[in-house]
Amino acid sequence: MRTILAALILFFIKSAAASGGKIFYVATSGNDAWSGQLAAPNEQQSDGPLRTLESVRDKVRALRKNAQLPATGIAIEVRGGTYYLKQPFALTAEDSGTKDAPIIYRVTAGEVAYLNGGTPIGGFVPVTDETILNRLDPAARGKVSQTNLRAQGVTNFGQIGDGGDAPDGPGLELIYDSKPMTLARGPNQGFITIKQVLDKNASGGKCVPEGKFIYEGDRPARWKGEKDPRALGYWCKDWVEERQKIEATDPQQHSLSLSPPYHAYGYRAGQWFYGFNILAELDTPGEWYLDRETAVLYFWPPPAPKSAKAVVSMLPNVLSMNKTSDVTFRGFVFEGARGTAIKIQGGARNQIIGCKVRNSGGWAIRIEGGIAQGVRGCDISGTGDGGISIESGVAKTLSTGGSYATNNYIHDWSRWNRMMRPAIRILGAANSASHNLIENGPHIAILFSGNDQLIEYNEIRNVCYEARDAGAIYAGLSWTMRGSQIRFNYLHDITGLNGRGCVGVYLDDMYSGTAIFGNVFYNVPSAAFVGGGRDNVIQNNLFIYCNPAVHVDSRGLGWARRTVEAWVREGREKGTLLGVGFNKPPYSNRYPQLAKILEDEPAAPKGTLIANNINVGGKWDDVDAKAKPYVVFRENILDLDSHFFDLQRRDFRLPADSPVYQRGFRPIPIEKIGLVDDGSRASADQPGR
Repeated sequence: MRTILAALILFFIKSAAASGGKIFYVATSGNDAWSGQLAAPNEQQSDGPLRTLESVRDKVRALRKNAQLPATGIAIEVRGGTYYLKQPFALTAEDSGTKDAPIIYRVTAGEVAYLNGGTPIGGFVPVTDETILNRLDPAARGKVSQTNLRAQGVTNFGQIGDGGDAPDGPGLELIYDSKPMTLARGPNQGFITIKQVLDKNASGGKCVPEGKFIYEGDRPARWKGEKDPRALGYWCKDWVEERQKIEATDPQQHSLSLSPPYHAYGYRAGQWFYGFNILAELDTPGEWYLDRETAVLYFWPPPAPKSAKAVVSMLPNVLSMNKTSDVTFRGFVFEGARGTAIKIQGGARNQIIGCKVRNSGGWAIRIEGGIAQGVRGCDISGTGDGGISIESGVAKTLSTGGSYATNNYIHDWSRWNRMMRPAIRILGAANSASHNLIENGPHIAILFSGNDQLIEYNEIRNVCYEARDAGAIYAGLSWTMRGSQIRFNYLHDITGLNGRGCVGVYLDDMYSGTAIFGNVFYNVPSAAFVGGGRDNVIQNNLFIYCNPAVHVDSRGLGWARRTVEAWVREGREKGTLLGVGFNKPPYSNRYPQLAKILEDEPAAPKGTLIANNINVGGKWDDVDAKAKPYVVFRENILDLDSHFFDLQRRDFRLPADSPVYQRGFRPIPIEKIGLVDDGSRASADQPGR
């Protein structure tokens, strides 16, 4: 199956590189009344490129309708410039190509084409209103400018979403010099600590239902009198955040009250929050605030070139593809969406190659359904939610998705919804995430579920920095989601909030049947973590300064016992586990160990193998007492000089005569990890290790 996936990807790259049998041109200087057959305007012929993507889409649609698609496909060449869209560019099934005749939208070589879902704004003038100046921090007075959005035709501001588990985003955002600006917040970095919760039932550090508490310090004193102050908090759990409206502040008592509805988990002393959407906190370059009653936007611009533009996000998406097949977009910059920048629903063999996707309020790219869809060589940053989400194939039937995210550089994502919005999410069956470089994210880098997923050759660093219970690569909550491989990845410098509570590969809550093979972990606490699952293998990995290197627990025999009992009851009464026919084909054929689970101590972490790993420094293992009888340790290398080329400089290669090979260790292809130069990359940026 992996060979088939590799062949498919190679075929798609070659197809995307083809010129196509017919070429249409689009340019900002074009005219939709022209033929689109010329790359530049020709005044003598009164002909030239088209002006909009919609016009060229309709021409291609007409060719397809009349069965006139060239046998080798069509290329739409888009000249450089900024295309401010009035509506999302929408493709449907009637805009499809075929396997042999794909439709390719590409940017002219050497040029840059921006597809922007925002609206440029201007007219900024200094703030002179004394009432406003008095609300600003003294350092901001004379630095903040204002403009009226309503006077520029911008009247739809959207809603400020709550975050947490809600799908909503920030609504209108300000983008300046191609970077998302910060909705005025305080403190500018870090958080304010909840000192004491004000609830009669508060005791023992438990979470209480009402959002009323005393805070440390005195910063919220300046929030009194604000029109619509909000707070983002990790109110009870370290791994779930939510934005809430502030009802009242009492500077004398150092207390703050939130407006109902309160957070589902409640509130607890020692947790943390910050305030935002607060004019008084507009105190540093790059912050902005919108008075939604007056439509006046206040902004302290950071240093930028004179050519820098201010843009407000408007459209829900920049590109949408619904049941479209065999269409490729290559080399574009997508930005300025309030929601997901690129949304692909259904279809087959669609690709986003070598694009930059940035500054959206939601995800960068979401692929929902379909097969063999891919994101390759893209640079993704500044999203409000996650980076790439792929749901392809069907886990219940083990039907192959064959979709992929490969060779992408994803960084500084999840600006708005901080938790559970990974850089890459793969769901369904038989998809892959490979050769990606992922860094600087507040929570999970790669989240996967489903079956037979492949995660390989990725480099991940400085993630989970705002969480205390998280995994750089994370999966959880099922006995039936098996067959996945996590191999040849490099995870390093991942420590969690304040250096606490983060994990490398996190198989949470009885997740089972996964192989963790040939990875390099450097400075990662709990590098390989098995949370009560079965039939997991940790083999041939390199653990350097990890604390501990491996963890196995028996939660199914302890605090998660009721969850396991419910699964067992379902299995015996209905013949399913979490709705899956675990003891019938195709599951019984693909996973014979699963078929017998109910008769084989189901709550125990049986089948756990830890073998042929190298551990250097740190702590080796953390296996609880109930789990130990079920864990097999074999030929792990804990006390041997492995002869690394240069460990201090993180050169983890081993010479051919290293003694570890006599102990069963196999070479790890370290040189193949991370971004690769295969002609697909959006930019020459190759951030070093």
